[in-house]
Amino acid sequence: MEKELNQNNNNNAKKITLVVLGLIIAIIVGAGSMYYFIGANPEMFQKIITEVVEKKNVTVTDTGLADAVEKLSNAVVVVQNYQNGNLVWTGSGFVYKSENGTAYILTNHHVIESGDEIRVEFTNGSNEVVKVVGSDKYTDIAVLSLDESKIISVAQMGSSTNARVGDTVFTVGAPLDASAYSGTVTRGIISGKDRLVSVSLSNSKTSDWVMCVLQTDAAINSGNSGGPLANANGEVIGVNSLKLASNGVEGMGFAIPIETALEYAELIESGKEISRPYLGVSMLNLADAKIYDPSISSISIENGAYVTAVENNSPASKAGLQKGDIITKIDGKNVVSVAFLKYLLYQHNVGDKMEITVYRNNKEVNLTIELSVSSNSL
Repeated sequence: MEKELNQNNNNNAKKITLVVLGLIIAIIVGAGSMYYFIGANPEMFQKIITEVVEKKNVTVTDTGLADAVEKLSNAVVVVQNYQNGNLVWTGSGFVYKSENGTAYILTNHHVIESGDEIRVEFTNGSNEVVKVVGSDKYTDIAVLSLDESKIISVAQMGSSTNARVGDTVFTVGAPLDASAYSGTVTRGIISGKDRLVSVSLSNSKTSDWVMCVLQTDAAINSGNSGGPLANANGEVIGVNSLKLASNGVEGMGFAIPIETALEYAELIESGKEISRPYLGVSMLNLADAKIYDPSISSISIENGAYVTAVENNSPASKAGLQKGDIITKIDGKNVVSVAFLKYLLYQHNVGDKMEITVYRNNKEVNLTIELSVSSNSL
């Protein structure tokens, strides 16, 4: 028995020895073959090594945006609002058009509002008095003009319609202290399109109007208002107008789509009055009305525009709208506030017929209003 075990151990040892010898021979043959291959093809081997090294040493550069900034920057101006000979605030703007010896600058209405003298400063340091061609407070657009010999360059217009969420954009303007920070460039992306943002046309906390705007995370600060929002090709796709600023909110800036800005700029240039339809009513947000009038505090609906007065012979009175009605829908769209009602109303033209739904005596009533124009806002 012992002799048989020894015989098995010897056989196993021989097998292990043969395996080890086989591995050693394979390694020697492989190394020899590799040495022969390298010796026979030194250029091919060197090329492989070089390609690996080059791939590891690749440096990615981003000069495209710098070129776009240079393309646009000389068309951007600092807009200065003077009142009674004093500089009261500054904003930004850009030359968007030049024809027949006249150059035109786009900026915001609130940048030039109440100014008795408006000046613009170019990137070469020249400072010029400009003419206010006109402005519109609801779209926050203003048009300035001066002799085209005074400008340096004209910005190229792009398309906000073709722009996509996630596209790279940048702004050029004069935030904060214009003398120190003019020509500041900030970069970001388009964070959203067709955003409906409530704004106030005065310094009150009440929202007066809703704007349909582009949203970007490119930094927009005080003084950037009126400046361009541009795509990566240096084409203007929006006019910076406002910034949502509150505790806990960062990186939410807004711009008027360039199509909207140019549409109203053309109307302003033509000298045509910008007319909007009106209803002929006074209103409060329903939530506010419930505070002032306890008699309606128990009404179950939460959102709408509460009618506090109806003007005689107005479109509203002719359609049968009454004091105490709550406007809940326009053309089937929910009215969440007076500001949003204005937004829906101003989608219509003078002469249009508009369908409204009101809550009256605990039931819904549908009315058709034929819109006309008036100097009144509603």
